[in-house]
Amino acid sequence: MKFSVNWLREFVDLPKNPEEIAELLTRAGIETKNIETRGANIDKVVVSQITASSQHPNADRLTVCEVDDGSGTKRQIVCGATNYKVGDKVPLALPGAKLPNGTEIRKSKLRGIESEGMLCSPIELRLGEDASGLLILSPDAKIGAPIGDLFPADTILDVEITPNRGDLLSHFGLAREIAALSGASFRAPKAFGVEESRGETQRKTAGSLDFARDDKLIKISATRECPFFSARKIGNVKVGPSPHWLRAKIESVGIRSINNIVDISNFVMLELGQPTHAFDADKLKGDINVRLARESEKFLALDGKTYSLKQDTCVVTDQERAVGIGGVMGGEETAVTDSTKNILLEAAYFLPASIRRTARDLNLSSDASYRFERGVDPDMILQASHRAAELIREIAGGTPAKEIQVAGKLPANPADVSLSYVKCDRVIGVAIEPETVDEILTRFGLTKTNSSREGGTWKIPSYRRDLQRDVDLIEEVLRAYGIDRIPGTTRGRFMPTSPADRSHDLETFLLRDRLVASGLSEVRTSKLIPKSASALSQGAIELRNPLSEDHVALRPSLISGLLEVLERNVRAGAERVSIFEIGRAFIPPSGKEERHLAILLWGNAANTPNWRSQIKRSLDLFDLKGALECVVPNLSFRPGKFPDLALAVEVWSGDQRVGFGGQLSAGKSSAPGSVLVAELHADLLLENESVKKFRGLDRYPAITRDIAMIAPEKLTHAEILRVIEEPKEPLLESVQLFDVFEHREGATSAPAGKSLAYRLTYRAKNRTLTNEEVNAAHATIRERLRSELGVTLRE
Repeated sequence: MKFSVNWLREFVDLPKNPEEIAELLTRAGIETKNIETRGANIDKVVVSQITASSQHPNADRLTVCEVDDGSGTKRQIVCGATNYKVGDKVPLALPGAKLPNGTEIRKSKLRGIESEGMLCSPIELRLGEDASGLLILSPDAKIGAPIGDLFPADTILDVEITPNRGDLLSHFGLAREIAALSGASFRAPKAFGVEESRGETQRKTAGSLDFARDDKLIKISATRECPFFSARKIGNVKVGPSPHWLRAKIESVGIRSINNIVDISNFVMLELGQPTHAFDADKLKGDINVRLARESEKFLALDGKTYSLKQDTCVVTDQERAVGIGGVMGGEETAVTDSTKNILLEAAYFLPASIRRTARDLNLSSDASYRFERGVDPDMILQASHRAAELIREIAGGTPAKEIQVAGKLPANPADVSLSYVKCDRVIGVAIEPETVDEILTRFGLTKTNSSREGGTWKIPSYRRDLQRDVDLIEEVLRAYGIDRIPGTTRGRFMPTSPADRSHDLETFLLRDRLVASGLSEVRTSKLIPKSASALSQGAIELRNPLSEDHVALRPSLISGLLEVLERNVRAGAERVSIFEIGRAFIPPSGKEERHLAILLWGNAANTPNWRSQIKRSLDLFDLKGALECVVPNLSFRPGKFPDLALAVEVWSGDQRVGFGGQLSAGKSSAPGSVLVAELHADLLLENESVKKFRGLDRYPAITRDIAMIAPEKLTHAEILRVIEEPKEPLLESVQLFDVFEHREGATSAPAGKSLAYRLTYRAKNRTLTNEEVNAAHATIRERLRSELGVTLRE
């Protein structure tokens, strides 16, 4: 939120240097994002009055204005704005002026018509963010006066207010905080002229508003969403432009001037933090009721849009229709216009959670909803109503009703909080005198109700509902005392390894590090998936209250997230994607959580072109198997059936099924070519991992022998390998398949089947083997292959 330093000075004595204010706030946890110097002390920019206007003869979107700049000679200006009328006073940049954005003004011709200067918008003078039209000045502005006389120099602080500090969303609130932090004197605003106790307010009932020929009653049907509502009639108002001082204040912090009534409502909100709303009382039909909307009830808001309301939306209504979305925005049909004579001024308290939900459901946010979402001060409601009524009386000539009519009850004050001086010293780390602690808390508006040598009980002000525990009070003491005054100490201590630590370390060593070493990159995706996610996401458990359409259900599989990563990389021009993720999946229908490992491979096998080989090979199922071999002991594939996989396999570790994999079906991904995926139950992999053993380098040489055979087409490599290795030959060290050639029936005279060649390595740990020993062991294995598998051995 933006704050005017000049406005803050009305309530508290501030340092001359704005940097000191920003430093004070930032050290207290209220970050100042930006400091901006405002004001219009610009040479050759003066107040002018538009005396005539006509259409540009050569341009549909331009007009030719005649303006009086006080020099006695009328000037001709070509203008592109449409928000003015003859008689308005606007800033005029004369030839030779240099605007803050660097634009230099000179006489020129626009579409053949001479222009002797430029009429300026707020953004061109750095007096606001509005670039849609001219800056319309107060009718009281003196023609020919330098624009700097109307807009004196000011400093704007852009302050980041945390959601729990709604009390700081006003100049009064921030000034009160600065006074508490610095110990400077604090001056209450004029609003505090209403002296009415909380009890007296709550004993009132909604009564007659005494409109001419019409008695209206206030009723609250939605007491949870709107615990308290007040209304005050103000008659005989004269709607028109705001005086210069009012416009300058609200425009200095980015609020556009509308008319004096609306500007007063915005001014009170910026000053005191309590939103108010003015209805055109003559457009209201019957009694006022604060209720929940009917399903699909339509509402035309002040922004000109029609909204379809939900049943949990709080609305302010008369007897015929909704006239306002409670705490968010008023209605177009009862808006204050130039013809308005009587107004009904609303000031209320709305439940923060209700306003947050409404603003999100309707995608409709306003300055009022921003404050109601964070909670307003209940004790400020009637003060703000009184402040607005007095300003309307002074500026618009209105006649406020003597009483403010109310309905409902104000929310209860925060509970008292006890604080121990000993705990305060222990938490902060230094001993602070009890008198200093009491002084700081008193400056923050707390009142001590029970005192003892050990501590006391403190009454929390209505605007500090974030103070609920003793540690909250200790934090306030530390913020004012100064965290920079606390000496640094080392409080670190050794912590024994926990099961969670061991699980994470095991996951990193056995899964993550090995996959990264194999060339895969780890990714992290959201546990929430959109409705559009289809691959392996059937039956996903949907959320009752999703935050957006992209996060509507809990993922039953990690693969849908990897596919989104793939698509983003393909759009960015990637030629190869090799990724994995380790995370939680939620298995429907119970939602049981499981730790899964998912892998995705796509694209070329080589990351970069190789000058020795111009042949490009795409990643296939064997590359996926190679990646899985890094993390799955005793890996084997078995045929499987999965609806989203065109080529599906079950992944086994020994005799235990640990997951599935394969090639994704066409249409499940927009990426061209084959997409290989696998998803494993990570907890099973980590549970079954055996301890690795290390041995010394072999001292004696190895001897190799080859076996070539003709085998049937359906005979698998795994079956051949099992026969070679079982029963275990003591001298056999390793087996490697190094050649495969398939014979097709009818293609040659060779028998149908396939030719396979294996290399067997033999070695003894305690001696050098002789040819006779190796030949005997090798002959045994050859005979076992012939007898058990019926293969034809090639000599």
